[in-house]
Amino acid sequence: MNTDTKRIRIAVDAMGGDFAPKNEIEGALLAINSLESTSPIEIILLGNETEIKETMETMNIRNDNISIVHTNEVITMHDDPVVAIKTKRDSSMIKSIELLKENKVDAFISAGNTGAMLTTSTLLLGRIEGVTRPSIGTFLPTMTPNPTLLIDAGATVDCQARFLYEYAIMGSIYYKEIMKIDNPTVGLLNVGEEKSKGTTTLIEAYKLLESNKNINFLGNIEGRDILQGKTNLVICDGYVGNVILKLAESFFMVVKHAIKQFAEVSFLNKLKAGFAYPVLKEVFSQFNYEIYGGVPLLGVQGIVIIGHGSSSPLAIKNMILSAVNSFKNDICNKIKKELNKESKNNNN
Repeated sequence: MNTDTKRIRIAVDAMGGDFAPKNEIEGALLAINSLESTSPIEIILLGNETEIKETMETMNIRNDNISIVHTNEVITMHDDPVVAIKTKRDSSMIKSIELLKENKVDAFISAGNTGAMLTTSTLLLGRIEGVTRPSIGTFLPTMTPNPTLLIDAGATVDCQARFLYEYAIMGSIYYKEIMKIDNPTVGLLNVGEEKSKGTTTLIEAYKLLESNKNINFLGNIEGRDILQGKTNLVICDGYVGNVILKLAESFFMVVKHAIKQFAEVSFLNKLKAGFAYPVLKEVFSQFNYEIYGGVPLLGVQGIVIIGHGSSSPLAIKNMILSAVNSFKNDICNKIKKELNKESKNNNN
């Protein structure tokens, strides 16, 4: 498919975030303006039509590339994912996923309930052939010019070795296409570098990763290696990955708080902090989740980007840009082809 000849259609869950629909609308406009000359896009906002229109009028936003699909329900952060998919069929999230399944849009983004996103996307879209468990990947800044892709970041908290192996395959394809780096390196997060370290699951996963010559597997890595950028990809279960992600996201907030406390000690400290803060803010800005916007749900049959509930307009914009990038690079089909090839090799 030549993705450059058509206007890319992105479904946006306009009711999914803490500041919906304002941030979703503003983020959509930022994305449209950003891509206007290179990759024209069409944004379909799903949610309460009256509320969306009133918000757009208040913000004085009119754009021919933004349309609205009315839905009557919203899946909240407190809804049980399994219950929601049965009882809220007319929600902005489920209707968005149905549009994606019907090929009426090319990708879907939401800053709504993450658990519901995982469940509804997996059940309604289905898994790519060869994928046992879909996974969430997220970029973390490093000491190198390139970020590290941490996968899984919370989709499956209790992983089997096979899951970790598939994460490495899917993550390598995603990293290669999005970051334009051939043969990205892969590390398995463990409590030591020796191949005999860790749980039975990790030891088995090591053997699987080592056996696939198409994976640039460097072996086990430790927590201290992640932000140093020792590998392009870090593979772990969703429990550990989510803890790491939330810790990394809090880093700049902690530094900001420490500087504020330092400044309150004396006027001299306040002057020092005043000079240092702009520099530190710029340095630590790379830890801001808004830069990457959201995280891809890899392994489902469609492009799905999951964002923070508190996503700002900038984060929403970057979620849309990530979705466009994934679509243009045909991520889903490339994952499918690689897993099919790997399956055939195992059967021979």
